[in-house]
Amino acid sequence: MQRAEQRSDVVTGQVDIARLAISIVGVVGLILVLWWSFNFMSSEEVPRLAIAAVALAVGVFGIWALFFFSDNLVTQLPIRIASAIRPFVFVGPAIAVLTAFLVYPTINTLYLSLFNRDSSRFVGLENYVTAFTDGDFLLIFRNNIIWLIFVTAFAVGFGLLVAVLADRVKGEPVVKSFIFMPMAISFVGASVIWRFVYAFKPEGTEQIGLLNAIWTGLGGEPVAWITKRSIDIPGVTAFFDNLLGVTVGIPLNTLMLIIIMIWLQTGFAMVIISAAIKGVPSELLEAARIDGATEIQAFFRVTIPFISTTILTVATTILILVLKVFDIVFVMTSGQFATQVIANEMYMQMFRWRDFGMGSALAVILFLAVIPVIINNIRRWQEERYAR
Repeated sequence: MQRAEQRSDVVTGQVDIARLAISIVGVVGLILVLWWSFNFMSSEEVPRLAIAAVALAVGVFGIWALFFFSDNLVTQLPIRIASAIRPFVFVGPAIAVLTAFLVYPTINTLYLSLFNRDSSRFVGLENYVTAFTDGDFLLIFRNNIIWLIFVTAFAVGFGLLVAVLADRVKGEPVVKSFIFMPMAISFVGASVIWRFVYAFKPEGTEQIGLLNAIWTGLGGEPVAWITKRSIDIPGVTAFFDNLLGVTVGIPLNTLMLIIIMIWLQTGFAMVIISAAIKGVPSELLEAARIDGATEIQAFFRVTIPFISTTILTVATTILILVLKVFDIVFVMTSGQFATQVIANEMYMQMFRWRDFGMGSALAVILFLAVIPVIINNIRRWQEERYAR
């Protein structure tokens, strides 16, 4: 009887050792596979289809297998140690992926921004000084400020207006569907559509662009909406001339590109704000009306304060999106005709002109510009949670 128990223990020990060995080999092997896949997908010589296939296989099956072998490895440990380590097994792959694809690139970008164009010489903050003193870069920053002001203000404003008015019509779902529909279109697709809207032909020829067809039909001359850098409107031009001290007049082509973004984001703002408006307690509105408030007064003194947090959330979301705007400018003008923005200039510096130092510096500047908005959102969410 004792010999049988001893033999059973030996067999069990062998099985545990085998599972332990398989788990260790599996974890180490998968880590090497993940490292190989990272280098493989970073290569410029690999076909895109192969990169997509490897990304899909590693991203789905590789992470699952890594968790499976890691969990088996933890199971072999004493119960107390296994209970303490197992939570890290669940979050481990996610942390590893975030570190490899977010943390490491961020640190490396900051490092490269302190070197010259080919990273052969340390230049310190020279790239940043150039970015904030060179006239061309100041024009780029001015364009980004104009994007931030106009897109955020008009997208949120139109979204609020449509949300209020659509609630008062019978065909509310249909109206909101048409307003929200552009959200289903990518930035590149929207840019292609608006290229036809802004298309320009010389005077005397048939205008295929919708806007120029309407404009010439009203008696005007065809306008190169995308290539015309500025127009002069008394009383308004001074606002743009004083922005960062760059005298270029009203940037017509930049405003035309901004209209595309407003068209895309108004539907998003409308849906979120409309849901918030429907959440305003009817008792508050009825109390305001009983006190003699008009509909407009009730809207500005009851509805707006109640949904102010939602409006601010929508505004900051659009603000972050506008800071990173790239697709529209790249497709419509490639940054020409004084329409360049930070994200597109970063791409040009990095991948077209191979100036890794300046491209990295612009990436860091863009990253730093987004951080205050994110911190503000986090603080506001914490305040709301404590208020509840």
